[in-house]
Amino acid sequence: MPIHYEEPEEHLCVIRIDRPEKRNALDLYHFRDLAAAWRRFKDDPAAWVAIVTGTGGSFFAGADLKTYIPQITELQKKIASGDVTEIDGCRLSDGTYAVLRNVKLYKPIIAAIDGPCVAGGMELLGGVDIRVATPRSTFGVLEPRRGLFAGGGTTVRLPRQIAFPAAMELLLTAEAIPAERALALGVLNEVVPEESLMERALDWAHRILANGPLAVQATKESVMRALALDLESAYKVEQEIATRVFSSADAKEGPRAFAEKRPPVWQGR
Repeated sequence: MPIHYEEPEEHLCVIRIDRPEKRNALDLYHFRDLAAAWRRFKDDPAAWVAIVTGTGGSFFAGADLKTYIPQITELQKKIASGDVTEIDGCRLSDGTYAVLRNVKLYKPIIAAIDGPCVAGGMELLGGVDIRVATPRSTFGVLEPRRGLFAGGGTTVRLPRQIAFPAAMELLLTAEAIPAERALALGVLNEVVPEESLMERALDWAHRILANGPLAVQATKESVMRALALDLESAYKVEQEIATRVFSSADAKEGPRAFAEKRPPVWQGR
């Protein structure tokens, strides 16, 4: 199964893209499975943090154009004719959900990147919070080079996440850049040796898991919702979320644990 959903320890899941013979490019069915993995993570109250990674020296190269384009075209025709709404559980929305475009998922996500992170890989990266990569990783919005358009969120998210000139460099040249350049542009949090990649990703996960899960998710929710609002509306959202968090059991446990000089026992409620 090219999309693996693993639970190596409590409250943590690892989503692994495993199609190395295609540089981890996905067809219609694999996009369906990647979207299903994100839905599983989103809907599981015991899953607090996710790591997404690839295998075989590649992170994620987006759509397998040789198979995906004919498949999605056929699906579109059948839906337009009114015969079906999906094929083998595949829906038109799977591609955008798989790269977390417009998905209200407020749990933290860490990307562990080794190898090419291009096209759909960059689309997915825009929906990820913490990005760790190896020196041999490369990054690029390659769609214009093939006369295509990056419609999975990159043209919207990238200019909001890094400096405008840096975003336009990547979007308009359609050139792949090395990991160190991506780090300098603000695309990544850090570059680490290949043998340390998952260790560092797990370290990031453990640092986040040490905090109250409701507070962490509320913080991400406030950030993501505020990005689409004017300042006054954003402050109202922040206050709404703050009120919700301060009335939680975890908000009582945190100060109590501090006063008693012990680690907090988070309940996620």
